[in-house]
Amino acid sequence: MGIATYQDLAGKTVFVTGGGSGIGGEFVRAFSAQGANVAFVSLPTDPGEQLALEVEKNTGNKPLFLPCDLRDVAAIKDAVRQAREAFGPIGVLINNAARDDRHDVTSLDEEGWDNSMAINLRPHYFTVQACADDMKATGGSIINMGSNSVNLGLVGYPAYVAAKAAIVGLTKALARELGEHDIRVNALIPGWVMTERQKQLWATPEAVEACLKEQSLKRTISKADIANAALFLASDASSMMSGQSMIVDGGRV
Repeated sequence: MGIATYQDLAGKTVFVTGGGSGIGGEFVRAFSAQGANVAFVSLPTDPGEQLALEVEKNTGNKPLFLPCDLRDVAAIKDAVRQAREAFGPIGVLINNAARDDRHDVTSLDEEGWDNSMAINLRPHYFTVQACADDMKATGGSIINMGSNSVNLGLVGYPAYVAAKAAIVGLTKALARELGEHDIRVNALIPGWVMTERQKQLWATPEAVEACLKEQSLKRTISKADIANAALFLASDASSMMSGQSMIVDGGRV
């Protein structure tokens, strides 16, 4: 699938969390191809640096990679500062970072719960806090990545599902609070996207077949499908959308 073009995104400063691989890496590629100035954070260093070089080669527009452990709030704020100094005020924030490690209600201890929240929920709040003043001056778009695991009540990772449910509530609250500054806040809710991690760990032929039976559209969801939705939510094409949850899951029921 091709990537749509939104001319108003050229020159915008875009900050992406969890941008080193998977869906986040596709966001970095897609927004850089629009001519946006993309800064992205990820914990593993080598994949992030390699992605920045790949994007520069393919688009002539090199994104800024900033190693960052999103469990460290001070590190989040410092990364946003570096992005601002490099490219100017943040105009688009994509809270993408997440980790869907499997667990059940009896096996996850307090440390595991806290770590899950520190990765899957807490950064969404503090990145907004770090970018809010920029956006209050110029307007902006915040995209919080959720999951249709909430809508479906999927088993196998209850702490992850809880965090993703909270993201929808946070999105609605922030949309109300920040709307007077022309800041739009929306949740993007993907279905089962066939990233490299999913293919390696869980996307067996049997599991994929079972998922497709539940989808109205009988093909797997690609990273480009989600990137196209994010471009739309970031652009002026969605200028009157805020506090909404855009579901891209192939019509899974």
